[in-house]
Amino acid sequence: MKSNQTNSPMDGAQALVKCLEAQGVEYIFGLSGGSAIPIFDALVTTGTKIELILVRHEQGAAHMADGYARATGKPGVVLVTSGPGATNTITGIMTAHMDSVPMVILTGQTITPMIGKDAFQEADVFGLTMPVVKHSYLLKNPNDIPRVVKEAFHIAGTGRPGPVLMDLPKDVSSGKFTGELDPPMNLPGYHPVREVDAAAVSRIADALSRSVRPVILAGHGAMISGAEQEVLQLAETLNAPVTTTLLGKGVIPETHPLSLGMLGMHGTAYANKAVVECDLIMSIGSRFDDRIIGQADRFCRDAVRIHIDVDVAEIDKMIKVHHSCVGDAKEVLKALLPQVGQLNTEDWLRRIDGYRNRYPLRYGKQGGLKAQQILDELYKMTQGKIVVTTDVGQHQMWAAQFLKTIRPNDFISSGGAGTMGFGFPAAIGAQFGRPKDQVWTIVGDGGFQMTLCELATACVSKLPIKILVLNNHYLGMVRQWQELFYDDRKSGVDLVGNPDFARLADSYPGAKGLTLKRTADIRKILQRAMDYNDGPCVINAECEKTENVFPMIPAGRPLEDMLIDRPRKKLEKPTGST
Repeated sequence: MKSNQTNSPMDGAQALVKCLEAQGVEYIFGLSGGSAIPIFDALVTTGTKIELILVRHEQGAAHMADGYARATGKPGVVLVTSGPGATNTITGIMTAHMDSVPMVILTGQTITPMIGKDAFQEADVFGLTMPVVKHSYLLKNPNDIPRVVKEAFHIAGTGRPGPVLMDLPKDVSSGKFTGELDPPMNLPGYHPVREVDAAAVSRIADALSRSVRPVILAGHGAMISGAEQEVLQLAETLNAPVTTTLLGKGVIPETHPLSLGMLGMHGTAYANKAVVECDLIMSIGSRFDDRIIGQADRFCRDAVRIHIDVDVAEIDKMIKVHHSCVGDAKEVLKALLPQVGQLNTEDWLRRIDGYRNRYPLRYGKQGGLKAQQILDELYKMTQGKIVVTTDVGQHQMWAAQFLKTIRPNDFISSGGAGTMGFGFPAAIGAQFGRPKDQVWTIVGDGGFQMTLCELATACVSKLPIKILVLNNHYLGMVRQWQELFYDDRKSGVDLVGNPDFARLADSYPGAKGLTLKRTADIRKILQRAMDYNDGPCVINAECEKTENVFPMIPAGRPLEDMLIDRPRKKLEKPTGST
């Protein structure tokens, strides 16, 4: 490789910025501080085209980078200072790690002679983040920066994606750089690309050929690999129904006749019925998480179980399978498709259609304003041609149910970590990544208050994000569990003291606040939000306080125990996590 040694004097931070440019970085989401000053200064002195998005809290920066990455497929970049600045990102790093999102996190650190001596704003960020990153670096020499940047982006985006952290002591970022800007990587033990096992693919094809009641389960991994066309082609070739995970929404258009919608705890009744009765389930890029399988030893126990995943650690981790193939979903499906043909599934599809008709998603029309109806109307008005981010809780599940997703990477939600406060900053990142798309974030009144300070960030950049606050004045999902399993004893869920979110929005320059209280006004208020594009628009929707999400499978129980509506008898406390 030819030398690319610099001719003009440069410090480590300036070399860092030039290397980030070479990786195609458009935005850095960050908040400044003492140990990171050289890097922030380099964003000025290098004349870079990279745009710094100044956030109001470091957690917001991590979620913005996450939303940007999910919306675009490109790694998001975070820049924060040492100590509490770095530790404030850990929730966002964990969120990205559990959902396999590519991110590069740059953290300032105290000078190297003071590391380990309890210096001001020092934290062992390398150690603290080790369980929630794909890889970490503690830089000791300015000349190592270019190699580490190349490796960090390569690791973050290849194989099973994830966050990579670079901890940069201040004397390293401000130290003299005399190295090469384009050195080779040094990753002798990292081999993320696997050749597709032809024998394993043939065994999978043979198992598929004998099925008459198949179900394809498409997860986030299928979307990460860009396998949407292959999944659709497989489903149409086999004439097999497809269900998805929460993060797999959009792998197949949910308007497609073979789509069953989302599976699991709050998935559609017909998806859960199909999985209970199938004779074969084929997971493509899904890790069989606990929200899907319920009681592991009862999940598809009489069906042939097939698993395709890029991460060998996921095979047989949750569910023992009969056939598996480790590899990129797109490449595995390309090898599989020539070996399969149409199955005899007409009776099976008719049975599933019967369940669709018997158990449609529904909500009551009596009483107060229903969150489900607002989302239902939003879908009818947009036909799924929007990017949606969510927080976590009841509103998240209603959004997954009623906002059908027709394109990949359009539904962005915290899956594994279940992070409250994720939705709004993730929408900011998504809007930066896809400026021509209309971005909606669906949040609850609890989660929104955790990161609503980022309204300032959205206003400064005049981002036309639509923020729908489904405000029921409760931590709704916890309240639902307390009602169903704890004799309706409400503890720690009543959000007394909520602000008027619409008036709060109006206090931010450039933001607009709207209030929705009546069912008759739903379409009018939603349209007013769509028409406002000079900055963020907050809709404070005063929803019915004690509405519950159904269908529901109690945690740790088998899919057969699905609840379609409020039970008439007291339920046993669930054995799984909330």
